Amino acid sequence: MRESGSDSCQEFTCRLCGAPVRETFVNLGMSPLCESFIAKDAVDAMEPYYPLHALVCRECFLVQLREYVTPDDIFREYAYFSSYSSSWVAHAKAYCETIAKRLSLGRDSLVIELASNDGYLLQHFPPLGIPCLGIEPAINVAKVAIDKGIPTITEFFGVALARKLVAEGKAADLVVGNNVLAQVPDLSDFVAGIPIVLKPEGVATLEFPHLERLIDENQFDTIYHEHFSYFSFTTIQILARLHGLKVVDVEQLPTHGGSLRVHFARETSRRTATNAVAALRARENAAGFSDIGFYTGFGDKVQKTKRGILRCLSDIKDAGGRICGYGAPGKGNTLLNYCGIGPDFLDFTVDRNPYKHGRYTPGMRIPIFPVEKIEAAKPDYLFILPWNLKTEIMHQMSHIADWGGKFIVPIPNPQIVDPKDVH
Repeated sequence: MRESGSDSCQEFTCRLCGAPVRETFVNLGMSPLCESFIAKDAVDAMEPYYPLHALVCRECFLVQLREYVTPDDIFREYAYFSSYSSSWVAHAKAYCETIAKRLSLGRDSLVIELASNDGYLLQHFPPLGIPCLGIEPAINVAKVAIDKGIPTITEFFGVALARKLVAEGKAADLVVGNNVLAQVPDLSDFVAGIPIVLKPEGVATLEFPHLERLIDENQFDTIYHEHFSYFSFTTIQILARLHGLKVVDVEQLPTHGGSLRVHFARETSRRTATNAVAALRARENAAGFSDIGFYTGFGDKVQKTKRGILRCLSDIKDAGGRICGYGAPGKGNTLLNYCGIGPDFLDFTVDRNPYKHGRYTPGMRIPIFPVEKIEAAKPDYLFILPWNLKTEIMHQMSHIADWGGKFIVPIPNPQIVDPKDVH
């Protein structure tokens, strides 16, 4: 078992259960904030780096990072806009239609989304005749939702805001939180607010990347400072019990490399758990998620993958090949900085989000251009940084086959894909 002292990280207190946290899950060295894209006039300025050292609690098994920066520093001006992924918007639309039927939502209902981003999800409820409210602390992102006509509060969610909403008559039939739980340093305040704002028989659904898939498929690049915590189903059940909630259903989803959508109700609700809850709990128990020793071998696997990615890129460059990136996601910056992949490997990267155009990736300083730059440059290889969207991207960019271009998918292990083999 690795102790934190051998990896230069001081013990800290678990943000879920309060126990001391010592054991290393994986140490990815020093890294900048992954969404802090660098403006052209700041490209020569110094940039803060923080340890990207994930540890695991031996009591509740929450994998977590220390809080080096506050949510205000990260999320008040944010570079991630959900609507730029068409597959993610389609995923959200399908969810809205399904959950509306399942819960019999209508014009007298209220849906509240926590971290509602640019309205990518809530925009699907008004056409169904269902009132909604977004809560999004990033002012620049919330403005996009407001401009779409989606009521949005620009605050962080917690107990105080939940009580305020209920006092205003805004209790929810459905609370939605997609990929927000990992970004909350004060888990207790955030989760304790959910049963307060829920109606007595209301439901909350939280989606988040599943730690089981992160481990099995070597998704180390999903670890970054903006994600404070990483959840197994085992840990989620402890979280629910500590905060007046119970788990009534769970769905396993392909999104973000493999996610869970967990359905919660108040502890006092009449709702009962589906068979899926017991089945996933049993599977994680059998795999070892309640054994601290299960977590400590992940770092070796990550180091092996790093060496493989660098070999792949080095062989291409040694043969005279040109490589460009596709995408500038947060996870990509963890991968680039941990592996030391800069402009010496990738000439540039592209992204569909105009906010990032003309900026540089944090740390490695790779320039970011519009997607059209690919056609002008005609690189030999396209290095897919948002690998969780690889199918969507490879179909969108299949025309690189016209000049003999191929794709590189780095995770779980580097793989070169010919566009002709994409179906």
